[in-house]
Amino acid sequence: MSHPYRRWVALGDSFTEGVGDPDPARPNGVRGWADRAAEVLAAAEPDFGYANLAIRGRKLGPIVAEQLSPALALEPDLVTLYAGANDILRPSVDLDTLATSYDVALGTLATSGARLLVFTPFDPGGSATYRLLRGRFALWAEHVRELADTHGATVVDYWRLREYRDWRLWDDDRMHMGPAGHQRMAIEVLDTLGVAHPLEPLPLVDAPPTSRGDALRANARWTREFLGPWVQRRVTGRSSGDGLSPKYPAYARPGKA
Repeated sequence: MSHPYRRWVALGDSFTEGVGDPDPARPNGVRGWADRAAEVLAAAEPDFGYANLAIRGRKLGPIVAEQLSPALALEPDLVTLYAGANDILRPSVDLDTLATSYDVALGTLATSGARLLVFTPFDPGGSATYRLLRGRFALWAEHVRELADTHGATVVDYWRLREYRDWRLWDDDRMHMGPAGHQRMAIEVLDTLGVAHPLEPLPLVDAPPTSRGDALRANARWTREFLGPWVQRRVTGRSSGDGLSPKYPAYARPGKA
């Protein structure tokens, strides 16, 4: 299962950091699709190195400001970038201006000569909470596709992965992929790169049947434990990633501190 990659740098926010896929033994306490894919790449190449600079909660501007220069300094031959979702979730956002910044970011990364892999956002049409912003997500997905074409990047079209409408792929916070979702994304990334791998989808666990009262209580708990704190951070200008450092700021074997 050999492949041409020796130095991979993963950039972005919670999606790439691995939030929703807990592993207390790893840096920042999470695993995620990037670690899962890196483990496959490392198993095939003893000199493979993996850096993950992603930090949860980061918008596109901070990703560009904080992660691009360190990524280029690592001289990668593979770069992955997921960005923009945290901007879209703000009360207001100018997607054309955001796309201009994304265009500059892709152009800068393209100068490295590395293979560049980017992601559209997912389609929130199956979510009662996020489907109100579906138009924003759809327009951002088209911006990503267009700019990927401009800069010769490969696209993982998350929007078209309809299985993510199954909530069994998601974490209890309803904002991040769970372990099964991260595994599915690792498979998609490796398939898109054309890398043979042994990964299989994780078994999906059915939630027990609930009454209407149970569902209301579950929604109330979600609002209290997840939505409320998220809104509070937005109001106060804080981020879930405040005080965190990248999981792997330099090349490492995945799973190692």
